[in-house]
Amino acid sequence: MKLNINNETSRLESVIIGIADDFGGTPIISEAYDPKSIKHIREGTYPKEESMVGELKTVNDILKNYYVRVYHPTNLKNVNQIFTRDVGFVIEDKFIKSNMISNRTDELLGIEFLIEKIYPENIITIDSPDIKIEGGDIILYEDHIFIGTYKGKDFKNCITARTNQNAVLFIRELFPQKIVKEIDLNKSMTNSKKNALHLDCCFQPVSNNKAIIHKEVFRNESDYQYLVELFGIENLFHIDSNEMLEMYTNILSIDKNVVISDKKFTRLNNWFRKLDIVVEEVCYSEIGKQNGLIRCSTLPLCRN
Repeated sequence: MKLNINNETSRLESVIIGIADDFGGTPIISEAYDPKSIKHIREGTYPKEESMVGELKTVNDILKNYYVRVYHPTNLKNVNQIFTRDVGFVIEDKFIKSNMISNRTDELLGIEFLIEKIYPENIITIDSPDIKIEGGDIILYEDHIFIGTYKGKDFKNCITARTNQNAVLFIRELFPQKIVKEIDLNKSMTNSKKNALHLDCCFQPVSNNKAIIHKEVFRNESDYQYLVELFGIENLFHIDSNEMLEMYTNILSIDKNVVISDKKFTRLNNWFRKLDIVVEEVCYSEIGKQNGLIRCSTLPLCRN
């Protein structure tokens, strides 16, 4: 299986899309691991399987219309397999298996049959329990690898903290030719508007030199200023806390001039169109209740 990922926007050739079949239904609060899911459990509005299956099919159909090769995980009963982005990620021609929180380790089993098709020398397995990393915290841009982290002393007790400093060091050793830039993020189990579960919840490159960003969940002003200098302030689309909560940054680029975005994102989609970017609109409101959206449910394998 060919692997080639160097950025977020080149022509997408192959991808793993999550599935919602037999996802296990509404969990109890103690089994949830983000504040947005907890809110919908409490309010009785947690998404239903049928609705999420339909939303995923819409994205699947759009990608096939663009001749993207689509793979799916093997169905595991009572396992939430929607957010494939987090179980692994590709950098250049290497597939790195994520080292996720214990609640999610079964998800990797669903794509093992696909990993077996990759040359063994291109598969990176993290053996150390001290290295924590999930794919939603990895964003590629030109010669940069951006990594969302949490440097708080309570990392081990903070279930919304998914990627640590040891992971940053690990990626730097794997890719010494890249600029590995960590971005420290706010975490919260009680306030969704102050919680960046992953880096792709608050930052996402689009087109050639543009990006969507929510400054307020960056713990350090210097990280934000780094991105301003890299992209240019005029090329950043700033979103507010309500738009971050709706996951405005969690779109998927099929190409530099084609994106899949939620139809609710009117302000963002209008910006895309002003840039002559084609917007394939979908409804992802049910899946979004679990604090993930389009990017979260896709794991790109190859872009050219």
